[in-house]
Amino acid sequence: MSTSTLSMPSTVASRASSAANGAAPAQLTAVTHRYGSGATAHTALQDFSLTVHPGEVLALLGPNGAGKTTAIKLLLGLLRPTEGTATVFGGSPLQVRTRERIGAMLQVSRVPETLSSSEYLDLFRSYYPHPLPQDEVIRIAGLQEIAKKQFKELSGGQKQRLLFALAICGDPDLVFLDEPTLGMDIETRHALWAQVRALSERGKSVLLTTHYLEEADTLAHRIAVIARGKVIAEGTPVEIKAQVSGRKVRCVTAVPEAQLRALPGVVDVEYIGSAVTLTVKQAEPVLRALLPLDESLHSLEVTSPNLEDAFLALTQDK
Repeated sequence: MSTSTLSMPSTVASRASSAANGAAPAQLTAVTHRYGSGATAHTALQDFSLTVHPGEVLALLGPNGAGKTTAIKLLLGLLRPTEGTATVFGGSPLQVRTRERIGAMLQVSRVPETLSSSEYLDLFRSYYPHPLPQDEVIRIAGLQEIAKKQFKELSGGQKQRLLFALAICGDPDLVFLDEPTLGMDIETRHALWAQVRALSERGKSVLLTTHYLEEADTLAHRIAVIARGKVIAEGTPVEIKAQVSGRKVRCVTAVPEAQLRALPGVVDVEYIGSAVTLTVKQAEPVLRALLPLDESLHSLEVTSPNLEDAFLALTQDK
């Protein structure tokens, strides 16, 4: 998969500038959405607000059933809010001129499997007034070797690359990426990350959902964590991680567990094989107390909380 980027045509630059100076590319305002009615109604989103800014990658994270898919469907016009408003570029998601500026990579279960990758690109490019040249899309998504293959012949990762190509082929200003690297190997995943960054650098806005928290940490300018239909945390990856206190001290030591738990500032002790991991409030006092107790201590590592730690702490019991 190529990591090269496209130059921004004048028409694209004009549209990107317009988006930056006008309405937000995507916005949910005080949205409540319920499935069903009466006693059996299920509330998927409750007084939910979210804004995607021009040129940013916003990662929407949450446990299964948190409401991520509902939020995306509302912005795509596939659902209508029970209460509140969903707007894209200041208008209805259903307007033709709005839909022409949107690309979406969704998890699909059934598509015609006898069309080739290039045939799919021809079809999807026809939906847009100013699509990217097909050879450029093929290069960006790394489809050179599979352009003539039928969909049914593609591996899971190859299908994901095609779906990404379909999402960007119309040169949209707003792109929805739902689990974009599912099934991809590490090299292809990193190549797609480069293309997502390139979209943002060209002024495009990206709303990303992913279960790969490293992906969100790497790509997102901003993260919104939702649980049970509500935003429970929002900020940059650094700000989200800062909401979790404590650091990890990992080592191999002969110091007994009871003595480790008695060290100043130790919150938890966990053994994995021969190594022990201490969750501590501050690492320095623990290290000053621990090192004199065991001269044979080795394999010492000190790490700060990562996005996975923050996600689990924020969504626990939510």
